[in-house]
Amino acid sequence: MAAWLAWLRLCLILIGTICLGILLLPFSVPWTAALRANWDTNPGETLIVLGAEEVEGNLLGLHSYWRTAYSVYEWRQGQYRRIIMSGKGLATPMRDYAIAHGVPASAIDIEDKSLTTRQQALNVAAMCKPADGRLILLTSDFHSRRAQAAFRKAGLQVYAHPVPDTAKRAGQWQQQFPIFFELALESVKTLVYRWHGWI
Repeated sequence: MAAWLAWLRLCLILIGTICLGILLLPFSVPWTAALRANWDTNPGETLIVLGAEEVEGNLLGLHSYWRTAYSVYEWRQGQYRRIIMSGKGLATPMRDYAIAHGVPASAIDIEDKSLTTRQQALNVAAMCKPADGRLILLTSDFHSRRAQAAFRKAGLQVYAHPVPDTAKRAGQWQQQFPIFFELALESVKTLVYRWHGWI
């Protein structure tokens, strides 16, 4: 009984230490930097926007919202001719948001079949043609390195414009646990993609 209580106490101390570390240590900044692709400052003609998650009723989840909002910012710079919104169940509400904020409907194409980053890369690659010009890939900061590598593996020479997703939330203590799990999951996915040869 005493040994069992000692192990329980040790486990609780370990869990408490980890939780305090997540709350107090600035882990998200260097971790996000390791997962983020380099921002390519040169302009492009086609913007590829990757959906992430939705909530009930075809509403955009947090990551999808920020990616879509930044696609509108990018469009307003004036250099793009085409936007491709990608993600099953997400591409249409992403398109609708962009149209509501001034992007012409005629400039937006949707890819509404993909459930994963690899599927997005393969399906968007099938939609692109040489006339699309320079391709800019827009996704969350922590997702951008894996996404860029997956698209290049699929044959598209894309250049990343990472959205400051975790970077926006890094200073909020209540966001530290969600950020930790997002970064941990992305790190695992990166390893899985490398193992399968998808990046």
